[in-house]
Amino acid sequence: MNMRWMTNAWARLAGFSLSVVCVAFLGAGVFRALRGAPTETAPKFKFDPDWPKPLPNQWKIGGITGLAVDKDDNVWALDRPNDLTDIELEAELNPPIADCCRRPPSMIHFDKEGNVIGSFDPPQGHGMAVDSKGFAYIGNVDHGIGNVRKYDEKTGKLLAELPHTPEMPPGGGGGDGGALTSEHVPGHGSAGPVAGFIRPAGVQRPQPSPEAQAARQAAIKAFREKYPPTTPMIVGGIEEVRLDEPNHELYAADNYLGGRVMVFDLDTFAFKRGWGAYGHKPSEITTDDKDREYTPNGPMPKEFRGHLTLNVSHDGLVYAADRMANRIHVFTRDGKFLKEFKMAEWTGVGGSTGGVMFSPDKEQRLLYISDLTNNHIWFLNRDEGKILGQMGQMGENGGQFFGLHMEAVDSKGIIYTGEVFAGERVQRFLPVK
Repeated sequence: MNMRWMTNAWARLAGFSLSVVCVAFLGAGVFRALRGAPTETAPKFKFDPDWPKPLPNQWKIGGITGLAVDKDDNVWALDRPNDLTDIELEAELNPPIADCCRRPPSMIHFDKEGNVIGSFDPPQGHGMAVDSKGFAYIGNVDHGIGNVRKYDEKTGKLLAELPHTPEMPPGGGGGDGGALTSEHVPGHGSAGPVAGFIRPAGVQRPQPSPEAQAARQAAIKAFREKYPPTTPMIVGGIEEVRLDEPNHELYAADNYLGGRVMVFDLDTFAFKRGWGAYGHKPSEITTDDKDREYTPNGPMPKEFRGHLTLNVSHDGLVYAADRMANRIHVFTRDGKFLKEFKMAEWTGVGGSTGGVMFSPDKEQRLLYISDLTNNHIWFLNRDEGKILGQMGQMGENGGQFFGLHMEAVDSKGIIYTGEVFAGERVQRFLPVK
């Protein structure tokens, strides 16, 4: 056989093989490029029916208005005892006419197994946080005044409170902080947690007279002139309390004028800074209610509309959820507006963007958003605000939600939820790998 021919043949074969390898390699690269990175998915959880254990002392818990996990992964629940009705307090009568129930304290401490390991009874309210030193910070409503107060979580002793105005806006501070505290008569409760939200078919809410409406508007105008948006203290009620311990700061969501992010020194409680929607400085926040008008699926309002909650990520971003406008605003710690996430924009009534929590990984890749109206926890990509999935639906069975109001996440990624309305309970959900 001709040696030159064989050499050329082997060269052609080697070239062909190399071409095939190159095409295959490039093809795989193109395929990977077309396919993109692995699809990000929502985490999965399962309902834990064994947590919490039955409450002691014949207690019946009220609607959950605050939820926090402490440094030991134990759970603090702020509840609303005034939600309970007569039929739930029959063990308090003298003599009792049933073996359950009794009014609970408004702060209840659970361990990881679901046992009650502590409690105290501050005025009920909305929003809470606990620090690493054993102090609780609670958004109280006391004699009509909303504020954040610092308590010793072991003794319940009041230690300090944020600066606040001596009066609330006409008609109260807004939000859903619940009935104001009053002296409790044993065995007697309220009309219930949904009494103000439901009216019989065909029955219209009584309308104030034109004179009463004019008087109310005049009172609101005078109050806003007395306490403009630049007021460096709490003016309305509290929707949320968050701590940034490394920077010694406390964040409070004051519901005045639809919501203001207010930052205070964690040690002295001195006011440091604040802002509104889109990073508006206090001097830029308007008092015109037209700037807070919103219709589901419509344009976003210029200012926060209502029920503002927030949380601060490890990398120093503030996520403020404007529930009544179905959106989340992202800021730097100094209030610089970065981006807006819109979520479930069709949602009316109470809105969709409730409490804000993060996934437990170091990067906090995901946002966990509790939704009072749709009764879901939404899982969002934190960078883009993309919805990856959801958990839960409306219902009264274990693992369902009826008024999903609060959420907390421990160091192992376990989710705790708290409900108002007909829910009135705390539930636990375990991660599924």
